[in-house]
Amino acid sequence: MRGIMGNRRQPGKKKITASVFLDWVEELAMALCILAVVFTFCFRVITVSGTSMAPQYQDGDRILVVNPFSAPKQGDVVVIVNVLEEPIIKRVMATEGQTVDFDYEAKMVLVDGVPVDETAFGLENGVTEYPYTSFELVEFPQTVPEGCLFVLGDNRAVSEDSRYQIIGMIDQRDVLGKAVFHVFPLWRGGLV
Repeated sequence: MRGIMGNRRQPGKKKITASVFLDWVEELAMALCILAVVFTFCFRVITVSGTSMAPQYQDGDRILVVNPFSAPKQGDVVVIVNVLEEPIIKRVMATEGQTVDFDYEAKMVLVDGVPVDETAFGLENGVTEYPYTSFELVEFPQTVPEGCLFVLGDNRAVSEDSRYQIIGMIDQRDVLGKAVFHVFPLWRGGLV
C-alpha cells in the first residue's frame, strides 16, 4: 500500500509549478519590455549602406549608435534621418556658428579658416577633392546656422554630404545618434 501511495501526485504541487511558470513568464515579459525601451530610446544597431564612410565603415558593417544626449561635436560620426530615403552615416566637420570652406588645391577642409587635421579622426589629410557630380553644390564659404551641423563622408569621392544642395546643413533634430561601437564584422569590432 505504501508503494501505491508513493506514486500518487500531491494535489498542491501542480499549483506551485504553474505559479512558478507564470512568475517566470511575467519576469521574461518585463525584461523584454525594458530591453525594447532601451533599444528604442537609447541604443540602436544600424547597418551601414554604401561606401561613403570607407575605409573605416564598409557597406554592411553594423554599428551601435547611442541617442545624442549632448550636441554632436567635430569628428563625431553620426547617423542622420529625414534627409534621404534611408538613414545616412557621416562625420561632423563643423557645428553651429562655424564657417566651412575648402582649399581644393591643398585638398583640405577649412573650419573658421584653419585646415582640419583629419588624422585626429583616423583619416589621411588631403583627401578632399572637388566633387564632379551632376548634383548641385552649395557655394562656399558657408556659416553653419544655429541648430545645424555640416557633415562629410570620409570617402569624399563618392559621398553625398553637406556639400550638396540635396543634403545641405543637417538639422540637429535629424541626428538619430552617435556611433560608439563597431559591432560587425567582429574582426573590426571595437570602440569608434
